[in-house]
Amino acid sequence: MTELDSSREQLLIGAFVGLADTLVDDYDIIDLLDRLVRYSVELLSAEAAGILLADQHGTLRVLASSNEESEMVELLQLQAQQGPCVDCFNAVAPVSVSDLADASQRWPQFVASLHDGDYRSVHALPMRLRGEAVGGLNLFHRQPGALPDADLKLGQALADVATIGILQERAIRRGEVVAEQLQTALNSRVIIEQAKGVLAERGELSMDGAFDRLRNHARSRNQRLSELARQVVDGDIPLDDFIEAPTARRSPVGEH
Repeated sequence: MTELDSSREQLLIGAFVGLADTLVDDYDIIDLLDRLVRYSVELLSAEAAGILLADQHGTLRVLASSNEESEMVELLQLQAQQGPCVDCFNAVAPVSVSDLADASQRWPQFVASLHDGDYRSVHALPMRLRGEAVGGLNLFHRQPGALPDADLKLGQALADVATIGILQERAIRRGEVVAEQLQTALNSRVIIEQAKGVLAERGELSMDGAFDRLRNHARSRNQRLSELARQVVDGDIPLDDFIEAPTARRSPVGEH
């Protein structure tokens, strides 16, 4: 085993141990999925990752993303109702695009909306439950190229972890999706986005920087992200601690 392989193995072990530790107790689904997309970036050498989830009407919405740029690319697909992530969800099958520049005929509106600095290759993996898709895990790379089979399998495993994290045991056992639970996760995402906006405007921060501070504040106090976000939006918590806090990002690997 090479030194690189050994390092990746340790990273993989740390990721799944961290996710498993989170799942065995009462957990914050938004924080879990944030950890998962960040693990995906590190383990699969991607520049960004995101998770789409279907709401109770079957409409895809962004639930988690590793940065604002990848979230924008996700939103472009949803607006155009076409793209690798949309096809992945509809077909309940992986969709790998080695070079988006060659996909203009397949997804003309989506490809035309991309800018020069956007991602060049996308690999979308379904979040699946007994033949049905509830969402998708999407990996973004700035350089064109295929993803090795081993990486695709690992990415699918991470997508399956996301599915398990969202669905209750009874829902998995009965083969049903609990629409209320999915909607709760999506509603949590909305209030977190609002809180990010409040912190970004008040502290003159980027949206990524605002989310870092929100997430770190919640973790340091063992508080749910959605609960903290609602306090920020409702003005029930002083913002000085967020504004004056350092912006250093903590590595997700090894966090519990």
